[in-house]
Amino acid sequence: MPAAPAGKSTAPKKAQAPRPKSSQSSGQVKGRTSRQHRSNLGPALMIGGVVAVVVLMVFVFITGTDDEAAQAGASPGAVDKLTSVPVATLDAVGVASDPRNVNALPAGTPPVVEDGKPVVLYFGSEACPFCAVQRWPVTVALSRFGTFGGLEATTSPPSPSTLPNTPTVTYHGATYSSDYITLSSVETATRSGGALETPDDLQSRLFSTYNVESVTGSNGGIPFMMVGNLYTWAGSQYDPGVLDDKTFDEIVDALADPATDVALEIGTTANYLTAMICQLTGGEPADVCTSAGVQAAQTVFPPV
Repeated sequence: MPAAPAGKSTAPKKAQAPRPKSSQSSGQVKGRTSRQHRSNLGPALMIGGVVAVVVLMVFVFITGTDDEAAQAGASPGAVDKLTSVPVATLDAVGVASDPRNVNALPAGTPPVVEDGKPVVLYFGSEACPFCAVQRWPVTVALSRFGTFGGLEATTSPPSPSTLPNTPTVTYHGATYSSDYITLSSVETATRSGGALETPDDLQSRLFSTYNVESVTGSNGGIPFMMVGNLYTWAGSQYDPGVLDDKTFDEIVDALADPATDVALEIGTTANYLTAMICQLTGGEPADVCTSAGVQAAQTVFPPV
C-alpha cells in the first residue's frame, strides 16, 4: 500500500469561512478522497454468515515496555483531554476545509438501529495506520453525544508500516454510553496483526453490504464507518501529516488551540462528523447541534 502524504504546514493556518456547497450528484458528498488514506483489506476480509475471517500482514513489534500509553507519549489524564476538547475551540475552528471522503448512502437504505437508538458504526483494526488517524476526530465527535469508559492510548504499528507509531486510542476494551446513539465498534486485529475482536452479525452485514466500490469507492478498506442510514466512507478524512513526530500529549494540547494545524484538521473533521450525527438524532442534543462549529458544518454539508 502506498504511503499517505506526510507533509505538514510550517505555520498555523487561519480558519476560513465556510465555503459554498459544491455541485455534487445526489448520492455523493465527496470532497478530496484518496485511496492512500485507507488500509485496503480487500480479499483478506471475507465475511460469510456470522463468521468473519481476518487475514492481516503481521508486523513484528519489539519494545522494551508493555505500556502502550507510554509508547504513545500519553501522560495520565491525556485521554480525558481528548474526550473533552473545548467547545470554544471547535466553534473557532468551524470548517477550515471542504468535507473529505464522505458518501451519502443510497436512497432507501433502511434505518440502522440497535438498543432502540440509531447506530454509528466503526469497523477498524489496531494494525491499521489510517484507523489510528481517524479515531482522533471520531472520538472528539462521539464525546459530544455520550461518554467513553476505559479508553486507552496506543500507537499504530511500527516501521515498516505506513505512518509508523502514530499516537491514537483504541476502542478495544472501551465502553460508550449515550442517550442518543449506539456506538457499534470493532477492532479486528492487534498492532502486531493478531486476531482481536470478531465482528458481530450487524457489523458483518453492514460491512459486506455497503463497503463496496459502488458505495464507498472501496472493496473492503478500513477504517469503515457508517452514520446510521445516512452516510458512509472507508478511510481517514484529513491530512495525517499533522500528526507527524508528535506525542499523544502534544496532539491533545494542540487540539485545544484553534490556531494549530492539528486543531484545524481534526476539529474540522469532528465538526462534520458531529453535523452528520445531529442529522441522525434529529438535532439532539440541542446545545451540541446548534453550536457554531456544527452549524458551520451544516452550511457546507446540508442534510440529506
